[in-house]
Amino acid sequence: MATSKKKTSKVTRFSSAARVFISVGWACIFVAFLILGLTYYPILREEFLYRYRHVAATVPGSKDTFDATPIDRDFGIVIPKLGANARVIPNVDPYDEKAYQTALAKGVAHARGTAYPGQTGSMFLFSHSSVDFYRATQFNSVFYLLNKLETDDEIDVYYQDAQYTYRVTGKKIVEGSDVSYLSGRGSGKTLILMTCWPPGTSLKRLLVFAEIVAQ
Repeated sequence: MATSKKKTSKVTRFSSAARVFISVGWACIFVAFLILGLTYYPILREEFLYRYRHVAATVPGSKDTFDATPIDRDFGIVIPKLGANARVIPNVDPYDEKAYQTALAKGVAHARGTAYPGQTGSMFLFSHSSVDFYRATQFNSVFYLLNKLETDDEIDVYYQDAQYTYRVTGKKIVEGSDVSYLSGRGSGKTLILMTCWPPGTSLKRLLVFAEIVAQ
């Protein structure tokens, strides 16, 4: 009888431990999906808003709800096709992580050493898609949809209360270690936009190239 009770007690303890491990396992799975959802929520949100605006635009009598009034006329960027409107933080060191992380929490960063609007040379503006949910909730998502831009799409940059209009000429995916586009050199007045690619990772970089057409 005593032996039977001991066996029953062991089975009960084993069952209890198994239930605990199963519960912990399900909790870990839930947390993993939660983190995944939080990481990609900004991307999915921007994708939804983009599709909504373009579908709504096909409805007769509908009006585009995007407000193209720049957030900052002292230095700002507006991309009508993407519904993007953000301030630009000037003269940010692209090699100093602390400096550009601080800038990206406020807007789009202008790389130090590259041209300003209206100047001869290449102006380099960058943002990024964060690799973890904590940072993803802090940084703007204005460049998440850069891959939607095509040749001749408009990009408006505002600087010292003047408007500079650029037209997209192309785009390219490069390695994250490729810094050759940060020189700021060039004989024309060009613009390069950069974000991480694919969204939510830091594996590569997506570059969009544009040339000034009006100022």
